[in-house]
Amino acid sequence: MSHQSELISTDINAYLAQHERKELLRLLTCGSVDDGKSTLIGRLLHDTKMIYEDQLAAIKSDSVKSGTTGETYDLALVTDGLQAEREQGITIDVAYRYFSTAKRKFIIADTPGHEQYTRNMATGASNCELAIILIDARHGVMTQTRRHTFIASLLGIRNIIVAINKMDLMNFDQDVFNGIRDDYLRFASDLDTGELTFIPMSALKGDNVVNPSELMPWYDGPTLMAILETVKVTANKNFDDFRFPVQYVNRPNLNFRGYCGTIASGIVRKGDVLTVLPSGKSSKVKSIVTQDEELELAHTPMAVTLTLEDEIDISRGDLLTHGSNIPESSDTVMATIVWMSEAVMQPGKLYDFKHTTRSLSGSISQIEHKIDINTLDRIPAESLQLNEIGLCEVSFSRPVHFDPYKRNSSTGSFIIIDRLTNVTVGAGMIAGDEQPVRKSVTHKGHVTPEERASRYGQQPVTVMFIGLSGAGKSTLAHALERRLFEMGKVATVLDGKHMRQGISRDLPHDAAGRAENLRRSAYIARYLNDSGLICCAAFVAASAEARDHTISVIGRDNCIVVYLNPPLEVCKARDPSGLYAAEALQPSGNVPGVSFDYEVPQLADLILPTHEHDVEECIARVMNLLREKLVI
Repeated sequence: MSHQSELISTDINAYLAQHERKELLRLLTCGSVDDGKSTLIGRLLHDTKMIYEDQLAAIKSDSVKSGTTGETYDLALVTDGLQAEREQGITIDVAYRYFSTAKRKFIIADTPGHEQYTRNMATGASNCELAIILIDARHGVMTQTRRHTFIASLLGIRNIIVAINKMDLMNFDQDVFNGIRDDYLRFASDLDTGELTFIPMSALKGDNVVNPSELMPWYDGPTLMAILETVKVTANKNFDDFRFPVQYVNRPNLNFRGYCGTIASGIVRKGDVLTVLPSGKSSKVKSIVTQDEELELAHTPMAVTLTLEDEIDISRGDLLTHGSNIPESSDTVMATIVWMSEAVMQPGKLYDFKHTTRSLSGSISQIEHKIDINTLDRIPAESLQLNEIGLCEVSFSRPVHFDPYKRNSSTGSFIIIDRLTNVTVGAGMIAGDEQPVRKSVTHKGHVTPEERASRYGQQPVTVMFIGLSGAGKSTLAHALERRLFEMGKVATVLDGKHMRQGISRDLPHDAAGRAENLRRSAYIARYLNDSGLICCAAFVAASAEARDHTISVIGRDNCIVVYLNPPLEVCKARDPSGLYAAEALQPSGNVPGVSFDYEVPQLADLILPTHEHDVEECIARVMNLLREKLVI
C-alpha cells in the first residue's frame, strides 16, 4: 500500500503527527439495490492506494467465484464480506471502511439498499456529516432513493452528493444525466436537504471518482474525491450551546473527582459557571483534563473530564450546561420516529428509552401521522410498521433535558428499547419549532373549536401579563377575568405564583426553574385555549428566550403579550411577596431586576405603565385591544 506523503519513508514521527492533525470526515453511501454503493467504496480505496496487495490478491481470487464483473476485479467485495452478501450480490449489514489522503481522513459507511434493511441505513447515517446517494443511470430515481434521501434529510445531513452511477452503460449520455437530476430535484424540493451536488460517474470504470473522466467532456465539475477533500464539515457543528452529558464519575482517590463524557455541543473554558440538570445546582469549572494534559478550553466533539470547584451531587445521566443557556425540559415531546422492529409499534406500550447517557422508561402516547416516502404526504396512522416513519407524541416517566434535533443531534435524539428482549426497536429525533404543534383531531361527535367559539361568543387567546415582581400582573389578570365574566365570557387566571404552589413546586427558584415553570404553564395555557377559554396569565418571564418558546407553544396568533413597566423602585415599594426585602437581607442572585437585568420584550402587543394608570384604566386599554383583535 502506498501513501501520498513522503514522510512515512523519511520521518515516521512527523508523518504520524501530520496524520493525527488531519480533519476527519464521516460519510456514507446509500441508495437503491444494485446502484453500485459497494463498488464505489472499493473504487475509492483502490484508486487512493488504500488496499493492501494481499487484500487485492484475495479480491481477485474471490471475483472468479463470487464477483459479477467478469475477469476484472469486483471491487464490491472489499466491503461485502458476509457469505450471504457475496452469494446474493447485495449489502445486508453496514460495513465501515477507513482511508485517508494527504488532506483528510475518512470513515465511510456502506449501507444496504434493500427496503428490508432501511433500519441499517438509518443506523449508519446517524453519525455522518455527508451522504453519497447513488442512482443507477439505467433506472433513475427509485423508491429507496427517495427513502434514503428523506432519512438523510431527517438526520440533519447537510451535505448530499447525488452520484449518478453506471453512466458507462448509458454511453455517457448527458441527456440521461440531466433527466435524472431534474427528476431528483423535483422530489427533493420539499425536503431540507442542504447543499446538493450532482456527479455523473462510473464506479466500475473509475470515471469521475478519483480521476476526471475523458469520456464525459460535457461535465466540468469536480470529481467525487475532490469534493470529499474540500467540503466544509465544521459548519454543521454547534459551538453555541454547551451540552455535556455525564457518562462516568471518575474517583481514583480522595483528592480527585472528575466527570467524564463527550462534549455534545458548544465550548467550555476553565472558570465557566456550569449548571447541573436536573438538580439546578451551579459551580465553576476547576479544570479540564484529558489523558495527556490539562486544557484551558475544550469543544465538541472532544472527550474530556471536568472537575468543579464545589462538591455537588452529579451522577451518570446528568447534564452540564451554561446557566444562561439551558435546554428545554419536559416529560412529553413531539418526535419523528423511525421504527426498526418487525414487531409493530404499539402506542401506550411501555418501552425503555436511552437519551444521551440517561436511561428511563416511557411510551408513545399518540401517533400524529406517518410519512408516505413516495409523496411525502402525511397519513393518519394508529401504529408504525418496520421501516415506517412517523411524527409521534412521546411521554417519559420523568422530564428529559433536550434541544431540537436540528440544533443538537445528541440531546435531540433517543433510541427506543424493548423491555423484554432488550433490542433497539426505534430511533427518535425531537422536533423543534419547524414541526407543527400537535393539533386536536376532530372525530364525529367531538366538539369543534368553531362550535366553542360560537357558544362562548369569543375567540380563545392567552393574555400574558409580564413584568417584574410587584408590577401588578396578578392584579390585572384577576381584574380582566372579572370584567370578562361580567360580560358573560368564559375566562380563567393562570398565575405563576400558584403554579409554584402546585405543579411546579419541585422547581428551584433560579433561571432554569423559572424557564421550566413558564414552559409548563405554556402547555396549560394552550390546553385552556383549545377548550375555548380566554386565559389571563401572570408571569415574570424575564428571559426573552423563554418568552419566545412560550409564544411558540401557545401560538403567535393566540398569544397577546402585555408588558407592565413601572420603575423598579415602585415595584420594591409594593413588594407583594416580600421578595425584594428577602433579597436585601440575604442575596440569592435569583431576583430579576435586582440580581440581573430584565430582558425587555421588543414586540409586546401593549405596554402599561402601571405606576401612572390605575387598574380601571389599564383594564380598559386591554379590553380595547381585545376588541381590536376580534377576541370579543
